[in-house]
Formats: sequence, structure tokens, C-alpha cells
Amino acid sequence: MFTQTDYSGTRADQYAMLGKQLDALLEGETNTVANLSNASALLNQFLERINWVGFYLMENGELVLGPFQGLPACVRIQVGKGVCGTAVSEKKTMLVEDVHAFPGHIACDAASRSEIVVPLVKDGTVIGVLDIDSPELSRFTADDQAGLEHFAEILLKHL
Repeated sequence: MFTQTDYSGTRADQYAMLGKQLDALLEGETNTVANLSNASALLNQFLERINWVGFYLMENGELVLGPFQGLPACVRIQVGKGVCGTAVSEKKTMLVEDVHAFPGHIACDAASRSEIVVPLVKDGTVIGVLDIDSPELSRFTADDQAGLEHFAEILLKHL
């Protein structure tokens, strides 16, 4: 069973602990919705100064809303559109310091100011994205990107 941990040390140490927690939390579970739900809840508890965290999953050539924590969100996003769709089309993490400066940004929550989107790539195919929004400009750092990409790698083992 999951128990909240004191996240101490460097940011890299904190993300390493988070990864271990995720791995233990999902051990033995094969249900995708359950695993994504627990992953979004874990991130919501770990990350400060965010207003949305969750997943969009590829379905019939577009992203469809999956498990998340936060306000209601856009249900469908076309590949290549917005930060999430761009992460899919480019197969790379998008770290956006100011979403209002991002061409074609899709504003699901007007309070969001910065965003990070990590594509979930399994066997060379993007199966979805991890999307995190913050009401602060420049909320996400290179340390966050590295930590969240590692988090996604661990998550993919359980999907």
C-alpha cells in the first residue's frame, strides 16, 4: 500500500524516490485506467504549484482525455495541435515556459501559464502523453523534464 514519503535531497533524488513509489504502487496491476489514475494522483501529491496533471491517450489518430487530477479538460486534441499534439507529432517532450506564447496553444484552463508534456512511447509508437499545467510562468525546469521522463519510462513498464 502507498504511504506518503518525505521528499528530501536534490530534485533528482526526489524524482528518484517518486519513481520508486510509482513502481511499487503499480506492481502487479495490469489495468491501464487504474495505473494511469494512480500515476496522476501520485504526481498531483508530489508536484507543487500545478493546476492540472493527467494523461491523454491515442485513439483513432487523436488524443483523448484519460485519467487526470484537476478541473474538467478538453476531451479531444488533434495530433500536431497545441502542446500535447505537438509532443505527439515530434515524439519529444515539450517544456513551455509561457503557453500564451506557444503558437496554437489550446487553453482548456485559462489559469494555466506554463506546461510540460511528455510523450508516452511504447515500441516506437506514441500511445499517449503525460500533461502537466501550472498557473506560474516558467514553472517547469530541466530537472522536472528529466524526472518526468524517467517517471514515464517506469509507467510504461506497467502499461
